[in-house]
Amino acid sequence: MIILKSKEEIAEMKKAGALVAACHKQVAAMIKPGVTTLEIDQAVERFMRSMGGSPVTKGYKGYPFATCASVNDVIAHGFPNRQPLRSGDIVKIDIVAEFGGWVGDSAWCYAVGDISPAARKLMRVTKECLLRGIEKAVVGNRIGDVMHAIQSHAEQNGYSSVRDLLAHGVGRSLHEEPNLVHVGKPGRGLRLKEGMVFTLEPMINEGTHLMYVDDDGWTARTFDGKLSAQYEHTIAITANGPIILTA
Repeated sequence: MIILKSKEEIAEMKKAGALVAACHKQVAAMIKPGVTTLEIDQAVERFMRSMGGSPVTKGYKGYPFATCASVNDVIAHGFPNRQPLRSGDIVKIDIVAEFGGWVGDSAWCYAVGDISPAARKLMRVTKECLLRGIEKAVVGNRIGDVMHAIQSHAEQNGYSSVRDLLAHGVGRSLHEEPNLVHVGKPGRGLRLKEGMVFTLEPMINEGTHLMYVDDDGWTARTFDGKLSAQYEHTIAITANGPIILTA
């Protein structure tokens, strides 16, 4: 069942989203060659707790960290570690915070030092995919309209959209209905209604959309070892258009 949120509830969710956005500002200030993703993870958790929030991912189905840190060919759910980041890496940091009983969820892709033109293009196009999807997330459209905008922009640029990891509803818990794949056909699928709140989180690969999961049961990698980028916002569907809650 999809749980529709009232205007008042969406306003409360925006507070959780603002905390996630503030955490990403902390991350952006830390990203440089030599820093470790474990240092980033620990800094995010300290800051989040100092602001009255808590990391939703820590302990979620056994996941042991406050953030997901996914470098280069890791698509998502990478474990923070003590390996220093190197110039040329791209790293996706996924942050989920609970604040006031509500959840905010946003991932962002960061360039480490000087990255290649190919990596920079992948990051740019992936962010464009997210924004094009958000533009289509209006009352009366169908989810296929949203996801087609994402998929088609990726494919027009020679990339692929990951199919095996999903966007999802958000509210009092991290994963609510609906679960949404980032490919689609216009005019197909769930019709969008006022009060829906869900993530859009396109994961765009340089090569094939196929992936595999490491032995840790979490770390998802591109099947061909090529780069993957991701940008994610939590959005609310309103009568006046989509609202980005994690801006």
